[in-house]
Formats: sequence, structure tokens, C-alpha cells
Amino acid sequence: MKDETRIWISYADENLDVAVLALEHGHLNACLQNAQQAVEKYLKAVIIECGLTLLRTHNVRELAGTLIGRDIAPPVSEDEMDLLDTIYIPSKYPVYSALPQAMPDPTICHEALDIARRVKDFANSIIASGKV
Repeated sequence: MKDETRIWISYADENLDVAVLALEHGHLNACLQNAQQAVEKYLKAVIIECGLTLLRTHNVRELAGTLIGRDIAPPVSEDEMDLLDTIYIPSKYPVYSALPQAMPDPTICHEALDIARRVKDFANSIIASGKV
């Protein structure tokens, strides 16, 4: 594993841990923000490990598209990418809420955590395989 990849994985792991802790303490926006950040960083770690150009974006769909273009498909559905991309800006700034039309709730937090865990497993599997 490249040193840079290891750093991205470490930061992503920290975001995932913080997302879990935030949910446990009822901090729903913080949970969503950190879950989204974990997914973003796991995808960036795979991109770096594959030797691809790292996009300076927070858009999960764009990052996943970079990998899909190389026949590496992250385990994130179209709807899940939409959800994660909807979370990014509003969860960081109190403009509205983390979700259009609704306030965040524990159910959506659990969904975001599930996505983040799947992407973590995907990233670790791709990197460990050495086929990048």
C-alpha cells in the first residue's frame, strides 16, 4: 500500500469512528457529515492506490465514476450516491438541514453508516488484493 493511500484510509477510518460516536450521542448532522467524509476518503484512497488522478471534489458520484471508468465498481447505488452528495454541504453549514425536505433522523444516519462501512470493506479489499 502506498504511504499516501494509508493516510487517506486512516483519515477515513477516523471519520467513520466519529460518525458512530456522533450517532450514539444524538448528533445527527455530525454523524451524516462524517459518514459522507469517510466514503469520500475511502474512494480517494482507492483512486490513489490505483495511480489515477485524484479529483479535488467532495462529490461521491464523481469519485465513484473515476473508478467505474476503470472497471472498479464501488458498492454504492445511484440513490446512495445522491444521498451522500446531498449531505455534504448542508451538514457542514446551517443553511437548511442535511437533507432536502426533512431533518436528519437516526434511520438516515444508520443508512449512511451502512454505506460507509460497505465502502470501507470495498476499499480495503481492493487495496489488499494488489490488483490495482
